[in-house]
Amino acid sequence: MSDFDVLIIGGGAVGSAIARELSRYRLSIAVLEKNLDVCLETSGRNTGVVHGGFAYDIGSLKARFCCEGNRIMGDLSEELDFDFKRCGKVLVGNTEEEYESLLRTKKQGEINGSVGLVMVDRARLHELVPSVEGEFALYSPNSGIIDPFGYTIALAENAVKNGVRYFLDNEVVHIDYSAGIYTVTTKRGRFTSRWVVNAAGLGCKKISDMLGITGYRVIGSKDDYIILDSRLGKLVPMPIYTVPSNTYMGIHVSCTTDGNILLGPTAHDTDDLEFYGVEKSNVDALYESAMALWPHFTKADYIRTYSGILPKLIDENGKIQDFRIEIRDDIAPHAVNLIGIESPGLTSAVPIARYVIELMNEREKLSANESFNPIKKGIRPFRSLSPEEQREMIEENPDYGELICRCQKVSKAEILQAIHNPLGASTMVSIKYRTRSMMGRCQGGYCQMRISKLLEEELGLPEKDIVYEREGSYLFTGKVREV
Repeated sequence: MSDFDVLIIGGGAVGSAIARELSRYRLSIAVLEKNLDVCLETSGRNTGVVHGGFAYDIGSLKARFCCEGNRIMGDLSEELDFDFKRCGKVLVGNTEEEYESLLRTKKQGEINGSVGLVMVDRARLHELVPSVEGEFALYSPNSGIIDPFGYTIALAENAVKNGVRYFLDNEVVHIDYSAGIYTVTTKRGRFTSRWVVNAAGLGCKKISDMLGITGYRVIGSKDDYIILDSRLGKLVPMPIYTVPSNTYMGIHVSCTTDGNILLGPTAHDTDDLEFYGVEKSNVDALYESAMALWPHFTKADYIRTYSGILPKLIDENGKIQDFRIEIRDDIAPHAVNLIGIESPGLTSAVPIARYVIELMNEREKLSANESFNPIKKGIRPFRSLSPEEQREMIEENPDYGELICRCQKVSKAEILQAIHNPLGASTMVSIKYRTRSMMGRCQGGYCQMRISKLLEEELGLPEKDIVYEREGSYLFTGKVREV
């Protein structure tokens, strides 16, 4: 007997969407995630845009799943209680050549199934986004923005509520297949299963090779961003894009669900899939490019920088390929192999998951789980409540009356809920992504030590065992002095 019916390798947005959708069926399911929490790689390091589906080749899986994901995102946000705003998006141009390019993009989008695309002149553009520089734009009213952390975490935590088991800090190092059973070895143990799903994101080629499905060329595309102070948030009611090329969507000025502004991304190939540093030259280039599009910020508005890496499947000529989602019955039966799931992977996560289930169902009839519950309630942000509601919450639970993060007005009660989350993650970033603590102007200068103290007290962690994000990212090495 195997330990599980299905092992999913990778707990990002796509892996967690697959876990959640599979929990609709009578299956024992586990997710093996190499990091200490979900959304620490591609799923949490992006612009957080819900794409409209117009930027992808006609007939591609990217186009199909993106349009479907866009349509259902509102329903998903209601079920899973994450932030989503259908605010629209503009692609801004200035030249006749750019106008013709946008017309081609519009036609492609309409064939793909994008809804409501319209070309707008300068006057209408400045009604939509008064602060933008440009002569015309392609307006996509159904595009939107999402909290990528909240979305990924909600998918994972709802999966756990429906019986899925997550094994964090379990990087896969070897896979064997014999007599219909996969044995998957991680750095921490061994797991067996009848099915394996490769949703490893940046590690997709490595896992594909372990399954015996070789020959894919996957490169890393590194994107750097600048985060601006939320005081500028009202000036950008929707993401502002330049006219895209065949391989790059260009520099964006994008709003977020929490009011900050993002500048970026850059895009350059990399073989180092673990380096997230941002070089000064890239920051300077972002500044110049964004200034031409939206000249309403200064360097004093910078809060921080960050980067993300996308796994791009390319052919022998270096051309970027469509998503590859397959079952190779001749090589790795009962293994679903996902390769090159880059943008629009966040928008497409649930449609991808449903397609994976279609492929599995063709080979094994799955039985419905009548007890599946699609509802997941998130941590209620204290800052979003009215004064009367805040007073009621404090009367009910005095921990709401103690602010741990002053910038974002995050209470002790919210921090405690995040610490005791269903996944069991215990890093500083786990708390950050669930509450927005440490995301304000001071970037944790006030609250970080208070949060670490609560982790010590609630989880019984020695102070020297507290990590910021990844294995080895320790906050403390010892005391400055003994009290």
